[in-house]
Amino acid sequence: MIDISPSVMQLLLAFAVAAPLLGAAAALLPPPPGLKGRNPEQAVLRHGVTVTGAVLAAVLALAAGFDHDQPSRFQATTDISWIPALNVRIHLGVDGISLPLLVMTALLFFLCALYSYFKLPAGPSAKAFTALLLVLETGTLATFAVLDLMLFFLAFETVLIPMYFLIARWGGDRRQAAAWKFILYTLLGSVVMLLGLLLLGLHAGTFDMTALAADGGRGLTATTQLLAVLAIGAGLAVKTPMWPLHSWLPDAHTAAPTVGSVLLAGVLLKMGTYGFVRILLPATPDGMETVAPYLGAFGAVGILYGSLACLWLARKGNKGDLKRLIAYSSVGHMGFVLLGIASMTPTGVNGALFANIAHGLITGLLFFLVGSLKDRYGTADLDTLAGATGAALYGRAPRLGALLAFAAVASLGLPGLAGFWGEMLALFGAFDPAEGLSRPAFLTWTAMGAFGTLLTAAYLLVVVRRVCMGDPAAQPAGPAALADVRGYEFAAWTPLVALTVLAGLWPAILLGLTDPAVQKLLAGGKA
Repeated sequence: MIDISPSVMQLLLAFAVAAPLLGAAAALLPPPPGLKGRNPEQAVLRHGVTVTGAVLAAVLALAAGFDHDQPSRFQATTDISWIPALNVRIHLGVDGISLPLLVMTALLFFLCALYSYFKLPAGPSAKAFTALLLVLETGTLATFAVLDLMLFFLAFETVLIPMYFLIARWGGDRRQAAAWKFILYTLLGSVVMLLGLLLLGLHAGTFDMTALAADGGRGLTATTQLLAVLAIGAGLAVKTPMWPLHSWLPDAHTAAPTVGSVLLAGVLLKMGTYGFVRILLPATPDGMETVAPYLGAFGAVGILYGSLACLWLARKGNKGDLKRLIAYSSVGHMGFVLLGIASMTPTGVNGALFANIAHGLITGLLFFLVGSLKDRYGTADLDTLAGATGAALYGRAPRLGALLAFAAVASLGLPGLAGFWGEMLALFGAFDPAEGLSRPAFLTWTAMGAFGTLLTAAYLLVVVRRVCMGDPAAQPAGPAALADVRGYEFAAWTPLVALTVLAGLWPAILLGLTDPAVQKLLAGGKA
């Protein structure tokens, strides 16, 4: 820990949330006179790298100044009255639950901006792309930093329009349909969520998340808690996405540009599960206790459904798109997160939070890699990659093949890498759920989740075998040589590889932050 004054910590958090929005406005302004005659598109992309880099530096400074001896306490807090009539406040703060998400979000946006500087997806203009990327960053960082229900809703909704345009204007085939499906699903879910947030805040007499957590639902009837959980949970479940509300995700991922897929999987999906932990678990414990067995069931079914869909897509002759396959794998991985949350135990919730971070790092890397394959081959179709073009990555581009194999084994939960700990802890939490929950039901969900880990290993190993292990000499239709990892790709991917290894070998770096905060959160809800 570096000794940083509370006022500086407040400024760092406020800067991290507000700077991307100001940067987006600056990106839309005419270029300065000195840039006339030069390349304005590269200049605005460089502006995006600069702003996201500054935000990452501020978040890292915030993490360095964070008091790791008290991760359950909100730090760098700002609390200003905004709408007195409704008692809505501009309330910001960070604890051990939100800090890892803030760091991962800032890192992924910086890496995406850096990647786009060298490989901008085809679309209308670099100005619009950069501005949308920065608005998206403001919305996601604010979601993890605000401590007021109405501000949470505004931040939650801020991400919809920029992501819609990123898919619709810079995406691939069927991008318009995918973009409309994305925004319709999430908007409908958000309408229901808003009703639940209003119900919760008005009945409790406050929209402040810290006050709601401290009260632990004592001022709310069981019926009010249940209705709030159902309404708010529906909106959060769409964004997670929870089976069977997931069908927008494969289309969105398949059509989105590479950086859109990275951010969608690495950041946006985490907003839904974060809402379950930050709002519903502490503020409506009785309602969550009623809903938890069903939430666990949906999570367990999602694990099996996502894995079976991936197995089908990986089979030869099924024309499976690799981006679509990874999207379905996200349904399965987020099922483990939901199962951990549903257990309502410190072990399970810690596992869910760890799995959130691991999924963001690993799946972000996978989408980067598949995007680079699509750039090189012109397709992400698995049959084409494994057949006519002769991917055989170990022989044609050994570094690219090794990275793809690394990301695959990390995603299947190999011990020693980040993907292992979250899913294991989520299963342990479901194996021994909180008092009052049905142990036989959760044992069933645990068994389903454990079987899902075997299916996950099966489809990912099939993908590695088909894409990486072909014989280049036996497939003359493919290029004799393939561009291996380029410098900018190495710069964008190396941090994700390093953090995946670090979190896998030293899980205490995350659990030391989340566990005290989770213990306090669950204790407050049960008090």
